[in-house]
Parts: sequence; structure tokens; C-alpha cells
Amino acid sequence: MDAEKHDQKGVDPQLYAASGSADEEVGVVHKGEALHQDLKSRHMQMIAIGGAIGAGLFVGSGSALQTGGPAALIIGYLIVGFMLLFTMQALAELSVLYPVNGAFYTYVVRFIDPSWGFAMGWDYALAWLTVLPFELIAASITIQFWRTDINMGVWVAVFLVVLTVIQFFGVKGYGEVEFVLSMIKIAACTGFIILGIVINCGGVGDQGYLGVKYWHDPGAFRNGFNGFAGVFVLAAFAFGGTELVGLAAAESANPRKAIPQATKQVFWRIAFFYIVNLFILGLIVRSDNPRLVGSSGADTKASPFVIAIQDAGIKGLPSVMNAVITISVISVANSCTFGSTRTMQAMAERGMAPGFLSYVDKKGRPLWCILVQLVFGLLAFVGEAESQSEVFSWLLSLSGLSYFFVWGTICLTHIRFRYAWEAQGFSLAQIPYKPALGVYGSYIGLFLNCLCLVATFYNSLYPSPDAVPDAQTFFKGYMACPIVIVLYLGWKIWTRNWALYVKVHEMDLRSGARMMEPDDEEPMPEKTWKNLPMRMVRALI
Repeated sequence: MDAEKHDQKGVDPQLYAASGSADEEVGVVHKGEALHQDLKSRHMQMIAIGGAIGAGLFVGSGSALQTGGPAALIIGYLIVGFMLLFTMQALAELSVLYPVNGAFYTYVVRFIDPSWGFAMGWDYALAWLTVLPFELIAASITIQFWRTDINMGVWVAVFLVVLTVIQFFGVKGYGEVEFVLSMIKIAACTGFIILGIVINCGGVGDQGYLGVKYWHDPGAFRNGFNGFAGVFVLAAFAFGGTELVGLAAAESANPRKAIPQATKQVFWRIAFFYIVNLFILGLIVRSDNPRLVGSSGADTKASPFVIAIQDAGIKGLPSVMNAVITISVISVANSCTFGSTRTMQAMAERGMAPGFLSYVDKKGRPLWCILVQLVFGLLAFVGEAESQSEVFSWLLSLSGLSYFFVWGTICLTHIRFRYAWEAQGFSLAQIPYKPALGVYGSYIGLFLNCLCLVATFYNSLYPSPDAVPDAQTFFKGYMACPIVIVLYLGWKIWTRNWALYVKVHEMDLRSGARMMEPDDEEPMPEKTWKNLPMRMVRALI
């Protein structure tokens, strides 16, 4: 394929010439070694179900409970959960059809705009880069539940070394570690649901039967709409990382089978491990419990899960729950390294990051990207104990809002892709995996993302009913927005490409595509009202 043909697709011929060879992914200028496809279906499913369950659920939910009350906690997490369900369905369709390096970043560049892809890629990478020190400090603070006489920096160093060792084993090491740790987290979530029901019914402790007592006193909602709006960023932080399933498509042994299966698990993760756990949590922990105030950071003494067990008077079990939180935080720290390194490596291949970051060794490890991530981990050593809560707040707000931008962009990318797919004469039958609601689910996901951004904007201005706008408070809650704008305009100025979007007929829909062949199709049951319930069940299992 020559440069002229590429130019007809809207690709700069100079970029093609710089690459030295034609590549299945258009626009690559620094081609590294191929990433290894070592992730099995079981890895993908565990990454989807439990890969990102960490401090956001086990600790951050306490701050959300204290901010908005038990009803706002459930509704906020439910809205973000369903939004993410539609987002993951859209990402699954694109990832199965295009299991290319960089996943959604690559799709944004191809189907929306290179400048917006640059902004989303770096915003996502920076979110993971900055979350790593947060998770390292969080893991270290969990140790203080047992030992306060050892400097926290010692544990930061220990956990950083553990992460470094995991990286030596490449993507297979990441997959195996996530598989084991996710099973532990899933077992803990299941166990807490059973324990919570026993506590609520008065089976342990001297609290007696609780029922929905705490929904009446202190109440289902706290701080009015301000408290409700404040739940969203905390919920996004708790759900963040689910999109790693799409990012792992390029390293999956069988993306056509593994990605749809893993994506369908998102429904159960939302319904079971988040909503049911948080509903029970709101029944057995008072939202005005003074110990919840510090739970926006990583203090597991303020974890509502630990508080619930302590209030029930169960000895020994708080330590077990704290150990699970430690494991969960290490798991998310492991995901940080995967998310940021794969995004930076894909951007470097396209010339949107320093060229040396595109290097991948013979074992499929993007070594320079891993080194950059681990260097960011050293930020965990910065700051005294008194100032760490302030550091937590900034890191949490940056990563939480970033997810809304990324998820909304994934939905918009899917909408633009479907429009171009039809305009260029392709058939839906050629798409290997299609979500149950098709493109309509992406419209719903995009709307919910925009709704969350608006609610977060309002909450950043008015965090409480009697608050007045404050610059520091606003930027602490909405800092990702100006960063995205600066990245977007910066790449526009650098490339002098002022087109607002890639035109439909210039979109490259063929490069890297694995379309459905006639021989690949499985016979589909006839759609009738009678088999509708079973078709809905199959879509989620």
C-alpha cells in the first residue's frame, strides 16, 4: 500500500514515510516489538469482575456515605455503574473488531479527532500515573492498622519492589496476579454480604435488629443535592479500571471470545459486588458516624467495612478485612502500571509521546513505560503524614473526573464508528460482537457521562448547601477539565490541524479489522416474545 493511498484515507503521507513500512495500524511512526498475547479468557474475566475493586470501594465508599447518605450512595453508584455498563458494551464491540494496541485511545484518533485522542490518551495515562502513589500510600497506611511504630515509607518501598518484580513477568505476570487477587476480593465481598445480613438481623453484637433504621435516622439523604452530586467522583474512582479489559485486547489470546465474556461480567460486578455490598453497608453503618470523616483518603480505620465489623463486636475479623483491603489496593496499583504503560506505548508509536517509550523488549514488556510509571510511584515518599490527606484529595479528583471524560469519549467514538460503518457501505453482519442495545446504549452512556460531569461541576462550586464558590475547592474537584482542554489545544497548535473531527468518508475502517466471515457466524435463535427473557439472560452471561 503506497503513501498516496494512505493520504486518501486522511493520513499524513509524511507520517507513513517516517514509519518505513506499512503497518496494520495506520499512523504508526515508531513501531516497537509486538506485545505478547498471553492473557487467557480466565484472566480477562477476573480483570473485568475484580480488577479495580480497591480503596475506591472499601474505603472511598465511606466518604460517599458520609457525604450523600445511604440512598445517594446507592443511586450514585447505580447511575455510574449502568453508565459504565453501556460504555463497556461499546468498547467491547470496537475491541473485538479492532484488537489493536492502545484500544480506545487508538479508536478516538481514528474515529473522532487526533487532537482529542491525544488529550484522552495523556489524560488517561496521567490518571493512572498519579493514582499509583495514592495506592502505594493507601497500602502502606493499611499496615498501620497493626503496626504504627514502623515508618510508612518502609512499606511504600516494599510495595514498590513487589510491583517491580511483577513487571519482570510481563503481561502474563499481570494476568496471574490479578486472577489470584481478584478471587480473594470477590470472596471477601461475598463474605461481607452474608455477614452484613447477619449483623442487620441482630445475629451478632448487641445492636439488635437494625432493618432500615439508619435510613430514617439520620436519614436516607445528607446535604441535599450537593451531597448527592458529590457521590459521583467517588463512584467513578471506585469503578475506574474496568475499561482495562478493552486495553488488554491487543494482549488477549482470543479477543473475539474473551472480551465479550469479560464485558458481560461487568453487569454482575455492578449488581453484586458494588450495589448489594453498598446497600447492606448503608443498613449497618450510620452515615453520620464521625469515623467516616477521614475515609476520603486511604485510612482503613475509617473504612465503613471495618467500622461495621468493629461495631458488631466481632474480634479478629477487622484484621481480616483490613488484609483484604491491603490486597485490593496492591491489585489496583498493579492495574495502574498496566493501564498507563500500554497507553503511553501506543501513543509513542503514533508520535504523540517520546519515541523511546515505544520500545518493547522480546518478552513483550514496554520497559521504558514501566520505568516511567515506577518513577511516578516514588511520589508516594513525598509529604508528611499531616499533608497526605491534601495530596489524596488532589490525586483522587484528577483521576475520578478523568474517567468521565474517557468513558464519554468511548461512547461518542462508538456512535461515530457506527455512523461511518454504515456510510461506507459495511454491514452490521460483519461486526463480530454487537451490544444488545446497539448504538442506542452508547447514546445513553454518553448522556449519563455528561450528566455526571455537570453534577460534578455543580458540586465543585457548591460542595455543601451553605458553601460559596472557592477557586481552590473548584479546581480540586474539576482539575481534569482544564488539563484536557490544554492537551487538546496544545496538540492542535503543534500539528496545525484545525479540523474539528475526522470526516466520515476519511475514517480508516479496514486497518487492523477482524471482520466476521460467513463461516464464523453461529446460528442465532429466532427473536420472539417467548424467548426474550432467555435472550436477555444470555446477553449477560
